[in-house]
Amino acid sequence: MFKKGQKSPFAGFCVCLFLAGLGYAVESPAGLEGVWDPARYISVDEIKPGMKAYCLTEYGPAGIEKFNMKVVDVVRNINPSSGPGSRDAILIEGTDKRLKHTGPVAGCSGSPVYIDGRLAGALAFTWTYAKDPLYGTTPIEEMLRIGLGSGAGRSDIKPRNVDLAIDFTEPIDLQQINNQLQNRLLGASRGHEGMAHLPCPLITSGLPAGACEQLKAFVEPLGLMVVAGGGNGEGIGTDEEVRLAPGACLAVPLVSGDISLATYGTVTDVVGDKVFGFGHYLLGYGQLDLPMATGKVHTVVSNLASSFKLASVLKTVGALTDDEATGIVGRVGAEAKTIPLTIRIDRYNDTQERFYKCRIVNNRLLTPLYLRVAVAGAAFQLGDFPQEHTVEYKVAVGLKGGESVNFENVSTEMGLNEVILESYSVVGLLLNNPYEIADIESIAFDIRIVPKSRVSHIWSLEMSDAKVRAGDCVEVGVVVESVLASKKKYHCKLDIPDNLSPGKYELTVCGPRDYERFLIKMAPHKFIAQSYPDLIRALNNSLQIDRGKLYFLLTLPPRGVIVENAELPHLPATKTLILQDSKRALSVLPYSHWLERNLDIDTVVIDKNVLPIVVER
Repeated sequence: MFKKGQKSPFAGFCVCLFLAGLGYAVESPAGLEGVWDPARYISVDEIKPGMKAYCLTEYGPAGIEKFNMKVVDVVRNINPSSGPGSRDAILIEGTDKRLKHTGPVAGCSGSPVYIDGRLAGALAFTWTYAKDPLYGTTPIEEMLRIGLGSGAGRSDIKPRNVDLAIDFTEPIDLQQINNQLQNRLLGASRGHEGMAHLPCPLITSGLPAGACEQLKAFVEPLGLMVVAGGGNGEGIGTDEEVRLAPGACLAVPLVSGDISLATYGTVTDVVGDKVFGFGHYLLGYGQLDLPMATGKVHTVVSNLASSFKLASVLKTVGALTDDEATGIVGRVGAEAKTIPLTIRIDRYNDTQERFYKCRIVNNRLLTPLYLRVAVAGAAFQLGDFPQEHTVEYKVAVGLKGGESVNFENVSTEMGLNEVILESYSVVGLLLNNPYEIADIESIAFDIRIVPKSRVSHIWSLEMSDAKVRAGDCVEVGVVVESVLASKKKYHCKLDIPDNLSPGKYELTVCGPRDYERFLIKMAPHKFIAQSYPDLIRALNNSLQIDRGKLYFLLTLPPRGVIVENAELPHLPATKTLILQDSKRALSVLPYSHWLERNLDIDTVVIDKNVLPIVVER
């Protein structure tokens, strides 16, 4: 006899016999105990060539539709690797005439495939230049392991965390950081031996054609296909609220607001508040935090190179939490962090100032990339700049805790190169420094473009007297010639220190680039970051060099030392020798002295000149 509420072992035995009679696998795949439902899912071991199949996906206004397919075969270890990372694939061929017409379609990544009425996996990859609608399908059992730590769903390449390999014992070099971030993007690639993941369309709205073309070079290696159109879904009428369901459009808004960039694929399965999709990685990060949204597919654009779904983002409903080789997982109701981004553009050929209000994803790799795209898109809305132009700009990167990195400057005949170099590198370094990941709370740009060149060079240089005594005053006259403009003369007075020892010295007159090189040589500690506070200080130091000034620099004999970042400029010589002992563990550098003056000018000097000075007894 069994007590009330107690389950009979015989009842369980009958259930097992029933499932076996239906041909279902009774045992759960390894690592999926308590997750696998044999009535809902079909394992790779049960799939045979020739079995009928179908997939669900959105193809247009009709919503989620059914497309007939057939099993070609099952391929084991299609991506051979050591250990549990080995992966299988189900080869599926579309028999529906629409699939034969379009061929593989970008945006179908994640479309659920059903065999024997049960979910088998997700459309995930194809072969370049394939003539037939042949798809590789990621088995559902591999997708269900995402985020479980079993290793079976891990990325087949190294995680796409940004490793800049910066030597932080050297002064910060923004150009180097910019190059390494770009190389990191261009070095990421999908697929091998002709096999490639189905590309995910990257729908852009509010970007001019030129900005879209530049974007392609960065995102195509990531498996994204740039498509103009779509938008953020405002004003798109729907009869009812769109929900994430197998076959529905699964969107990832990267930039939203007045400028919109979003990538999308398809939902594979929904279990409670957990959403599975794509059938391949987005970035291969492992854990991540990106917005997850519903979308609307308007149509499929049939294309000889690659057909694609044209879609719009509708509503953010959750956040992506896991990104591995076999797909992505998100949770409905979760909220991903995004960064407020504002861009004000005052352009010479526009009748009004334009103000763009957006939100951008918070991600180590994606934030710098899409920041540069959004800024370029806003600045080039009314076309490229004329050959002779100047860009005046202010940038503010607000950080949690009240800290910030703020800079303003002028750039001439360089397009947006210097604006983007600085902002892209700063944000990239803040998000990828080895000390403490910055919590960026806001990014703001204020940009003014005028059709006038301010490039100039030093035409002539003269000094009142090349031989002086300590305590004398030297007057320097500089003639600066601007492009297509008349020459202009400037005067500067320098007081020779009254305690300066007799000898030969050099007076350098230069523009901002040579002034920056001078500072890094004379005071490298101001640009070295060996902690997070150091990083904020070093960035602000490197970005405060005003390009609209002419600099006068008289190098003086070194005196004192710098211990780590502590300046001891007037330390007695005996103590200086003690601190400079090579046996000491602390970094000790000579403290350089120089006399500096600068003048505000209306141009950007691109060269330098050096005058010798002799201080007599």
